[in-house]
Amino acid sequence: MFSLRIAILLIGGILGLWLTFDGTRALVTGDYVTPKSGPYAGPLGPWAKVVQAVGLDPKSTPVKVAHLVLGLGWLDSLAGFFWRADWGRSALLVCSVASLWYLPVGTLIGGLILVLLLTALRR
Repeated sequence: MFSLRIAILLIGGILGLWLTFDGTRALVTGDYVTPKSGPYAGPLGPWAKVVQAVGLDPKSTPVKVAHLVLGLGWLDSLAGFFWRADWGRSALLVCSVASLWYLPVGTLIGGLILVLLLTALRR
């Protein structure tokens, strides 16, 4: 159980820190972090197509704020999980599901955390 908890904290922390950083940076500078060179230089990731499909501009302020809020939600829920707060596990489940749109990283990490949490519940 200890190793599952550590894995959840580390993996979830990566996504929470990234979303918080990238959302804050986008709000401050006006744009997200994107590659400057190479085959993927310039455009946003696949998540932007998901956001556009529901009628939102990926570079709009509400979407930038959503990145920041989701990142802070991850960090808060991880803290609750770490301190074994009653709401920590539930909050992580919510953040995991809420991150599935963030292709590909959020989908991968959110799905992985869901599996790890469900595995931990069965023990």
